[in-house]
Amino acid sequence: MSIIYEKRGRVAYITINRPEARNAIDFATSQELSNAWKDFRDDDDLWIAVLTGAGDKSFSAGADLKSLIPALSGQASSGAQASEGVGDTGFGGITRNFECWKPMIAAVNGHCLAGGFEMMLACDLRIASENATFGLTEVRWGIIPAAGGTQRLPRVIPVAKAMEIILMGEMISAVEAYRIGLINKVVPQAELMNEVERWVAVLLERGPLALRAAKRAMLQGMYLPLDEGMQLEQRLMGGLLRTEDAREGPMAFAQKRKPEFKAR
Repeated sequence: MSIIYEKRGRVAYITINRPEARNAIDFATSQELSNAWKDFRDDDDLWIAVLTGAGDKSFSAGADLKSLIPALSGQASSGAQASEGVGDTGFGGITRNFECWKPMIAAVNGHCLAGGFEMMLACDLRIASENATFGLTEVRWGIIPAAGGTQRLPRVIPVAKAMEIILMGEMISAVEAYRIGLINKVVPQAELMNEVERWVAVLLERGPLALRAAKRAMLQGMYLPLDEGMQLEQRLMGGLLRTEDAREGPMAFAQKRKPEFKAR
């Protein structure tokens, strides 16, 4: 299997398992990732997902240039859309047409390039090891970051830096990625998964429905005029107030105990 998909309690762990190929993504791997992400989205018992790469050298080097890109080039030449074959939810299963409001964490453990970078961008929280490097290098090979890179990156960091990263096609360090707001935290390689687990533990203590509503409010609201975004926020809050979790939270606060959320 080119990925490892594990369920541990409320958490899904998705590991790209092609270390011999720097965890590059071919058609089969992209489809396996798509299946895993859909399962995570649809499994009510899973609340959080963690995406990482096998080994300590690469999160993912992106598309497998020896197989996937030539195949897509052939599709484009025949008049087909150049993204067909990577799955209906895009490269890596999450870069296009994938609507999931559960928190998704990228644990970046090495090279995070091209499509790997774009998969990371599709996650909500990004924690990297000190040896991680980041780059959208597609222009070097005569193509562009077409798995959301040109669209998501300018929405995450300043446009000037997004232009630099995409047009120059050069890599940046984990320290620089943190400085420009691309990632949330940088830790020593040996501490990466421990730090991810600390973040997971905190998220598991929060209201799962509240996390999903907050994520949805932010991601959908940023593309709306402020007044429409405020209306979206109020609709989502209204829905939350009708849930068991919203009653449990204030009750636990009054009783000075930790809330026991059930995602309903």
